Amino acid sequence: MQHPLQITWRGVPPSPALEADIRENAAKLEQFFDPVISCRVVIECPQTHRRHGNLYRLRIDVHVPGHTINVSRDAQVDHSHEDMYVTIRDAFDAARRQLQDHARFVHGDIRASSTSP
Repeated sequence: MQHPLQITWRGVPPSPALEADIRENAAKLEQFFDPVISCRVVIECPQTHRRHGNLYRLRIDVHVPGHTINVSRDAQVDHSHEDMYVTIRDAFDAARRQLQDHARFVHGDIRASSTSP
């Protein structure tokens, strides 16, 4: 990455273990598209529930030449996001898929859909 990874914690205390997991996943993104200019990750815990676990929200912005990939995993859609590691995994998986699609587009590997008679 040309710029260092930025991690922002909102309503969540910083965790060295979570930060290490995020850094590892961010480093893997460069395997799917090079060069990655920058990557920003925002981790939020919008509200706290007493009866249920906290639901987390994660946003990833990956900047590559001429394009920005934005991924958001909203806590209210999927209750598996009570586990922060699951939220991180899901968000980075989505970012990886979008980077792969963008790489195919840039390299001209995306085919026009064919219609059958």
